[in-house]
Order: sequence, then structure tokens, then C-alpha cells
Amino acid sequence: MRLRTLVVPVLAFGVVLAGAVPAGAHPRHAPSWELRPTGSTQQFRGLAAVSRDVAWLAGTSGTVLRTSDGGRHWISVSPPGASALQFRDIEAWDSRHAVALTIGTGPDSRIYRTSDGGASWQVAFTNGDANAFYDCLAFFNPLDGLAVSDPVDGKFRMIATHDGGRSWSLVSPDGMPPAQTGEFGFAASGTCLVTSGHDAWIASGGGSSARVFHSRDLGRHWSVGDTPVVVGASAGIYSLAVSGQRTLTAVGGDYTAPDARVDVAATSRDGGRSWRLASVMTGGYRSGVAYVGSRSLVAVGPTGSDVSADGGRTWTTFDTGYFDTAQRARDGAVWASGKDGRVAVLH
Repeated sequence: MRLRTLVVPVLAFGVVLAGAVPAGAHPRHAPSWELRPTGSTQQFRGLAAVSRDVAWLAGTSGTVLRTSDGGRHWISVSPPGASALQFRDIEAWDSRHAVALTIGTGPDSRIYRTSDGGASWQVAFTNGDANAFYDCLAFFNPLDGLAVSDPVDGKFRMIATHDGGRSWSLVSPDGMPPAQTGEFGFAASGTCLVTSGHDAWIASGGGSSARVFHSRDLGRHWSVGDTPVVVGASAGIYSLAVSGQRTLTAVGGDYTAPDARVDVAATSRDGGRSWRLASVMTGGYRSGVAYVGSRSLVAVGPTGSDVSADGGRTWTTFDTGYFDTAQRARDGAVWASGKDGRVAVLH
């Protein structure tokens, strides 16, 4: 969708959340965000949390930052000539290798790749279709990845890489179900497309229902199902998080009504075939969600951050600061990023 710019190890956090928390009550030891000042005023909707030491940020004005010391220092590694573009997603495996996506119609949707920590970048893909608008990208492993565009000719468009992002090719639309009238994805947090194993999921909004598409074969064939998440012209599922191959959480809402709390979070226990609304919702519209343990999650948005201790059934707000996206690193560190250069690690 053409959405415009309008550490402590997780083990400790998971222990805090593991016990039963009454609906609406705060955990006994509530989590908090520990800010990691970037010195930037850009909005960072793209976040790659590699570890508690290494993270990459991608945002407005073609800005890409990288840290290798837990956010104490940030290095600008922005691609040359990209200052007029908006980065909305970035994937990274270490402090040297990253793939980043810019959004926009036609050639403004691009994919950049670096293998030297951002000292140099290659443009691996430039969108040549004026009707395509790429929202998110995700990788199954260091070689295989996907990027998704809003529907073209009645179906969500996919491109795939099998060489770590060096080259991209169009995925046949034959395996993609038709899109609803008005349906699209949200380029809000880099998490409208998520992967686990060989499986991938796409979240949507804008149609007659908010839906989740599911592929079991690296994105070649897809099924789709409705969810009970609120839908509208600017509403739907903005973010997905997956644990294993069967457990998913969806958050969203309407970014034009950020305080609305009706039907903005849901969970699935069968790989996305069926969904159940949360019984206690997040504190409003949320654009990012991440698992921080097998049953514990954090959700973020412009009006605050929420925590769930019971797999997404109930949520409690613990922070009122603005974040766009959150991500858990392989070593358990949880990072978040947002506007005005705001970045933090969960404590």
C-alpha cells in the first residue's frame, strides 16, 4: 500500500511473561525499552535485528544505519544516490551482508544489496512496472527470499531470489489466488511478509476482509483465508509474527484512527487457516509485532507498545512512545525502531 510517512537477554523477559497475567493487568516486572540514540531524525520502518550487538536500520531519505556495539555507536552506510527514496524493509545476516527495499511506484521500488557492511551497494532489482508497488521482503535462509508487491492484474505480485539477493525474478502468478477489490499490503514495518522454514505468509487489508496468504513451497503456490481483523480503506493487518510453522499473531487496525482498539489483534494455531480475535486488544493500531518467547510477544505502534504473556490472547500496554516495527534477534535480543530516529532494545 502507498502508506506515506505521515540489553537484557529475552530469556529474562520470557520468564517475566511466562506466568499467568490477569487480563488488563501489568506483569509483576513490566518490560521497558532502553533507548539507543542514533543521532538521526529519519523514520526507520526497516529494521534488521541480527544480535544484541548488531542491527541495521533503513528509513526515509535513503538512510541506512548500522551498529556493531549494541547501539552505542551508529554508522551511516546509506547507498549513494538514494536520498530521494524511502527504505521500508531490510534483512541482514551479520554486520556485512544486508538486503534492503525501497518503496514507490515504478522504479522507486528497488532492492539494494551489500556484502561489505554498506561500504558499497549494488542495485539488485529495479521495478519496471508502473502498476507494481513493493511493500516487504523476507528470506527463508541466506539464499532464498521473496518480495511482495500490491496486486498487479488482479493478483499480489511476487519476485524471488535464490542467490542471496544478487538477482531477482518474477514468480509465476498462476499459484497466487485472486486479490479482492481494493486489497493491498502495508509498507509500514517490513513485516507484511514473514517466513519460517519453507513457509511464507502475506498479510493484507483494504478489501472486503483482512486476509492472510500462505505458501508451503518457498512462494510458488499460495492459499488464502479470511481473518476477523478490522478492515477498511486504510485498515487491515499491518504485521505478522510467526513461531514455528503453525503459530501466528496478526496486529493492525487503521493508521488514520491510531487509538481505535476494536478487532486489531488476532492469533492462529493452524498455520493461518483459522483465526481468533484477542480477548483484550492492544492499546490501538499497531504496525509491528514480534515473538520474544514461545508464548510471549511485543507489539508496537504510534501510540505505544504492548506485551502479551499468553500467545496474543490478551495484551497490556507498557510504553507510550512511538515505534513502527520490532524484531527479535537470533540470540534473543529484541529491538524496535520508529520515527525521529527512535531505536531501543527491550529490557
